[in-house]
Amino acid sequence: MLDGETATRFGVTGLRAAFDAGVDWMQLRDRSLDSDALLAVADRLGEAAQTASRSARVIVNRRVDVALAAGADGVHLGFDALPPREAHALLGNDAEIGVSLHAVAEIGRDPEATYAHLAPIFPPLSKPAERPTLGLAVLREAAERGVPIVAQGGIEVANAGAVVAAGAAGAAVTGFLSSAEDPGRAATALRSALDA
Repeated sequence: MLDGETATRFGVTGLRAAFDAGVDWMQLRDRSLDSDALLAVADRLGEAAQTASRSARVIVNRRVDVALAAGADGVHLGFDALPPREAHALLGNDAEIGVSLHAVAEIGRDPEATYAHLAPIFPPLSKPAERPTLGLAVLREAAERGVPIVAQGGIEVANAGAVVAAGAAGAAVTGFLSSAEDPGRAATALRSALDA
């Protein structure tokens, strides 16, 4: 996940380098931008994804309208956004529609979602913790429920393999990538840890 400032700092070249290094998708998450600015960043992300050497997707946080206008691959819905069924109606059945979870008991509340972020697994790297960490045992339990779970919160090279071993379908990172001087190198290191 990245905000508009990070996407602008990386530029299309840096974003493409991260995709080329193994990032499967980037989620644009920035509530501070107005619609035009958010769309401009989404367009830059889309350009980077389309020109990457491997298949890459763009997800927009909450804003189905921006995802639709930018031709993004999907949307990640917050608790205050459209229901997944309505997002699918607007973006199409093939769109990635994600939701956020903070407990195993929340799994299944949005059956139309194609994946769920579960957070925080570890203390976040990008901001102070707002909730108690869930840990790998909770992640393992969630992954057994049949919904693709993307682990989020404090994921970095040192613990990436552990979240995959616990059953996560993937890892969402913010602080690890946004603080990197070289997004391609950071993404390569994380991808290697996930694949190992």
